[in-house]
Formats: sequence, structure tokens, C-alpha cells
Amino acid sequence: MNEFQIKDLKYIWHPCSQMKDYEELPPIVIDRGKGCYLYDVEGNSYLDCISSWWTNIFGHSNDRINRAVKKQLEEIEHVIFAHFSNKPAVELAERLTSIVPEGLKKVFFSDNGSSAVEIALKMSFQYHQQTGKTKKVRFAALEDAYHGETLGALSVGDLDLYSNIYKPLLLNTLRVESPDCYRCKYGRKRSNCNAECFEAMEEALEKHHEELSAIIVEPMVQGAAGMKIYSPVYLKKLRKACDFYDVHLIADEIAVGFGRTGEMFACNHADITPDIMCLSKGISAGYMPMSVVMTKENIYNAFYDEFSTLKAFVHSHTYAGNAMACAIACESLNIFKEENIIENNKIKSKFIGELTEERARSNSFVGDVRQLGMITALELVKDKNTKEKFNWKQRIGYEIYKIALRKGLLLRPIGDVLYFMPPYVIEKKDMQYMVDKCFESIDEYLGKRMKHFF
Repeated sequence: MNEFQIKDLKYIWHPCSQMKDYEELPPIVIDRGKGCYLYDVEGNSYLDCISSWWTNIFGHSNDRINRAVKKQLEEIEHVIFAHFSNKPAVELAERLTSIVPEGLKKVFFSDNGSSAVEIALKMSFQYHQQTGKTKKVRFAALEDAYHGETLGALSVGDLDLYSNIYKPLLLNTLRVESPDCYRCKYGRKRSNCNAECFEAMEEALEKHHEELSAIIVEPMVQGAAGMKIYSPVYLKKLRKACDFYDVHLIADEIAVGFGRTGEMFACNHADITPDIMCLSKGISAGYMPMSVVMTKENIYNAFYDEFSTLKAFVHSHTYAGNAMACAIACESLNIFKEENIIENNKIKSKFIGELTEERARSNSFVGDVRQLGMITALELVKDKNTKEKFNWKQRIGYEIYKIALRKGLLLRPIGDVLYFMPPYVIEKKDMQYMVDKCFESIDEYLGKRMKHFF
């Protein structure tokens, strides 16, 4: 180990990790980054296939964003956001309302995705309490959902890895069967799906709507569940049902917003507007922590009154509306517009999809390739015919991840699902390299160990 790794392990507790694993694979200390590549202190390079947890949409050390940071640094870095504001925040709020689904007109700033979810839940609950619907005290969410790791966000999530130990502390959330297009019990394929699986949600709403404040979903893609992609028809039906039963629809677009799914926002695929939308990750291009919650006017208006009524939304984060982060987000929106990012990504995603499908056809362990925009996922299975999963304790994805690191790829699988969510600046040669080295890593690990797994 180098000196930085030694000090890292002496002082730092890393997120989403079993620190004992670091005895075998010490943390990789990054010295610098440029574009799609990261470079460690020992001179090794890594193609960042996951945009560093889905945030660096325009790559590392982007020249345009760097200039925006330097310019803003000379003006104001941060100012209290209660009764004060700043020019980048005002500009960003105005621009966001012009590009999000129609009807989302108010912007509430925060600093990370989990906080945005907490804000959305509290807004919905307080809205109903202040409009006389005091029975609406529960939330509904899909099975296998992930919405963050603070207590409220964990409450509406449904992945035991994150929440099981904390269940005595969590809210009583209504769980609803989630879409599963790979293992569809109706025998449908994604290409001709009519979202028959929505019947589970319809039944839940019919039975529980009087007590439900909101339903929260990850539109189009359940990320931490293994990039489970589902039909926009499901979202259309959900919007209609929420209107009928007077339940808020919260769209958690933290991971999928800002072009990741091939549209600027995932809700655009279904042409719907949620009542509340959570945005983070790509909003500040991986440069600074930031999130926003966007709402409709009627929700905002329910909080607008004399302070003595106690209707105000008394919720705050120290770095809300941070001027530096807002300036970065504004420049990011400039890049989207001036460099035709959404349309260019369609060409890139098509190329990645074709490369992946071609390699997957001859691979015995890739059961499903699913893609939506700049998200491509490969689910590894024991048997392609039965879709039988590997035993999770075998940690297939993690073992492949370690091999891929040696080949210069940062993959970070979700269980046995490998996925590509690269920066939008990725070039053709890097896409080829990414897919080739990923499949080489799969073959190197599973090919040599076939007898061990059967």
C-alpha cells in the first residue's frame, strides 16, 4: 500500500462498504481526472463507466464548468438562503421551471438526494394536514425501491441491505409490487408492455387512498434494484390513478434526471407531470453537492400565509441555494443546449447498446441486456433459460468488479447487475473499450469457475 492508502484506512470510514474488504483491495486514491478518465496516485487510469455514482455527466475537470467555477468564486461562494438569495440561484430556478414537466413552478433548494426525498415527503404530509385531509398520514412506494439513506428516505425504500437493521425506526410505508419486465409474470416483453402489472397499484390505491399522502417512485428505472427498466405506460396509469384518488405523485428523478434516460427527465417518456419532483446528482455535474425539490403552485400556496398560522415550511439546510453549485448547474444547462447533448446521446446510446447486445448473445451468463438512454445494464444469471439468479453470497458482481479495475474500468456493479452510465462526453473508442473490457472481465471470472457454480 502507498502512504495515502495507509492513512486513508487509518482515518476514513467509507460509505456503502464493508471495510474489511479494504484489507484485500485498498482504496484507490485518485490524483486527478479528465473527461471519462480517472488517474490514481500511482499513475493507473480508469474509465469511469458510472460517472462516479451517476453525477459527472460532462466528465471530470470539464473546461467550461471549470471556468464557471472560477468566475463565481470571484463573486460570492455562499450566503445564507433564509431571507437572502443570490443571482445564480435565481437564474437556475427560472431556467429549471422552463425545462421540467409543465406545471412544476416552485423550487426548494437543498444539498443532496436523500434530503430532497425527506423534503418531498414532509411537503406532501404537511400540505394534506393544512388542507383538512388529516387522515392522509402514510406513503406508498414500490418494492425494491431506493430513495436514499436518511430515515424518511429509508422508510420509502425497500432494499434490506440498506434498511433492514433500522426497521424499528422507520415509517409504516405501504409496499406495492413493482414492475419487473425481465421476469414479467404476464409474459410481456418491454417492447409491447401495457403495464398489466399496474393492477397491484390500482388495488392498493383503491383500498388505502384515504390514508395515503403520496406515492413515491423512481420514474422508468429502479436504479439500486439493478437498473430495472419499466414501461412509460405504468407512469401514465399511475398519474391518472393519483389524480382520481387525490394522492400526490412524487417523482424521484435524482438518478435519472438531466438526460440520463434519453429525455431531459424520465417523466417526459410518459408525458406526465408529478406533483413533486426530486432532482440531484447530475444537476451540478458532479462538482458540488446539490438538490432541488420542485412542486406545483397549489402545494406552494397551501403554505402561503401569515407566519403566525404556522403554515410555513420550516425546513432548512445550511448549504441550500449555494451560489457555487447554482452557477455550475447553470453552466451545465448551457452545455445541454449549446452542445445538443440529448440528441448526441441518442447516437452514443445506440452504439453502446449494439456493442453490448452483440457480445451478450454469445455469453452464457448474460441473461438480460436492458437499456434506456445512457443507461445500459447486464444481468448475470446462472441459467439464461430459467433466469435463475446466483447466490448473492458468491458476490459475482464484486469479483468481476475487481478484475475490471485491473483492466482499467470502474464498474461498481449492483449485485449481479453490471451497468454502464458513462459521462456524456464519452467517445466511440472509449465505448468500445468499456464494453470489451467488461465482457473480458465476465469471461475471466465466470468462465474459469463454471464448475464451481454448478
